[in-house]
Amino acid sequence: MKEVVLIKNGEIALKGLNRRTFEDILTKSIRRAVRPAGEFSVTRAQSTMYVLPQQDNCDMDLAVRRLQHVFGIVALSRACVVEKDLEAIKQAAGEYLKPDLQDARTFKVEAKRADKKFPFISPEIAREVGGYLLEQFPHLKVDVQNPDLTVVVEVRDFGAYVHARQLPGAGGMPYGSSGRAMLLLSGGIDSPVAGYMMAKRGVELLAIHFESPPYTSVRAKQKVLDLAKILCEYCPGIPLYCVHFTDVQTAIKDNCPEEFFTVIMRRMMMRIAQALCEKTQSKALITGESLAQVASQTMDAIASTDAVCKIPVFRPVIGMDKSEIVAVSQKIGTFETSILPYDDCCTVFTPKHPKTKPRIADLQKAEEALDIDSLVAQAVEKTEKIIIKADD
Repeated sequence: MKEVVLIKNGEIALKGLNRRTFEDILTKSIRRAVRPAGEFSVTRAQSTMYVLPQQDNCDMDLAVRRLQHVFGIVALSRACVVEKDLEAIKQAAGEYLKPDLQDARTFKVEAKRADKKFPFISPEIAREVGGYLLEQFPHLKVDVQNPDLTVVVEVRDFGAYVHARQLPGAGGMPYGSSGRAMLLLSGGIDSPVAGYMMAKRGVELLAIHFESPPYTSVRAKQKVLDLAKILCEYCPGIPLYCVHFTDVQTAIKDNCPEEFFTVIMRRMMMRIAQALCEKTQSKALITGESLAQVASQTMDAIASTDAVCKIPVFRPVIGMDKSEIVAVSQKIGTFETSILPYDDCCTVFTPKHPKTKPRIADLQKAEEALDIDSLVAQAVEKTEKIIIKADD
């Protein structure tokens, strides 16, 4: 029996003259996602996208799982496609949905007649298919309010489609449709969630990680590589820039007041990240900061960090509680990796009494002891680029 995946997109339907651009980007994302499952064609018509296997050995289970991680898809259904004939539709419903119908106790039929040339209207289709299924599965009862199973029949231009379970998609906007930004990726819980949330809004992700050997370990770096790979289940690939940050942190320790260590470190991170943004044509930075979570994330500290930024800084988890962030990390699969006990560079030279309300003028004075331009240039020069892909 011929199968197809029916895809519903979300916000794209609200776009105006540039809607075609978003649809083209989503089509490319779909083709890329299903490639490991075999050869598929992707077409679109009547606000629906059709993913159709071109070979008998295509892995439909894998294709559906991967499509559920494609941003821009709000829902999808695995369906069988038959000719637009009522008898063929009834038989297909009984055969294709047999396992689901056997497991259910109650059901109903919903029909959608997009092809107005079809001789039966929607209520007639639902009645005829429902009656046939009651004959074939006598244990079933009709329940139009709260059925165990809803059988859906869609009569469209290219054929009739029968399915029973609509699966949720990742939602959001097609990946890459909103520009490119660089994620400051630590080994913690928050930053992978921030990256996921911005990717869901169509942002193409690049990532930057600051490592401080010998104070941070090889395992801490591998943890970040693993987090980036998990994020690649939603993104086709993430270039990860690993910055050797030891010299910068040592210079801060040797030359700046201890209570300013953390905020000055963050300001240097932003300067280095912006230099890499310029090299990669990235238009913004993304951080996992949550207001008041730690000393460097107070309103004054964030303002002090932003003072050195010349491009937008997106903080998608800024107003979320830790429990809310943890819930998202568990949903996307990063939580168990994030809690592995390998420290990142943010724990190096942590002051006993960090300044929670730093003044920009005081920070600028403290930074006069640093050769900022040279430190930034050296850090960028020593940066290692690693391309992360989910299928590696």
